Amino acid sequence: MTNAILNAGVLVVLLAVSAPVLRRLRGVAILATVLLLCVLTAVFDTIMIDVGLYEFDPAKILGLHVWGAPVEDFAYAIAAAVGMPVLWTVLSRRRERRAGRTSSGHGTGDGTTHA
Repeated sequence: MTNAILNAGVLVVLLAVSAPVLRRLRGVAILATVLLLCVLTAVFDTIMIDVGLYEFDPAKILGLHVWGAPVEDFAYAIAAAVGMPVLWTVLSRRRERRAGRTSSGHGTGDGTTHA
């Protein structure tokens, strides 16, 4: 399996699972984050590849590069820029619901209730 196929699969699943939350988030902010992370990926991946920190198996990549970084490496930046705001939103809502239940007199979890 090539990196491109694996990355495409992960991104499709991530976008499908995240779609309901993504619709409510600011698209411009997410797009700006994607672009910034892709620029940083191009710069730092190129440096890390040039100094020999890691290499890519030519049989597992498409061979297309942005500066010196293979295009497959940008999937991680896209996944982070999309996944982190979604995860933050979902976890914040869960925390707010839990805090709302606790402060509304339904109990604190230690056997006591608020009047």
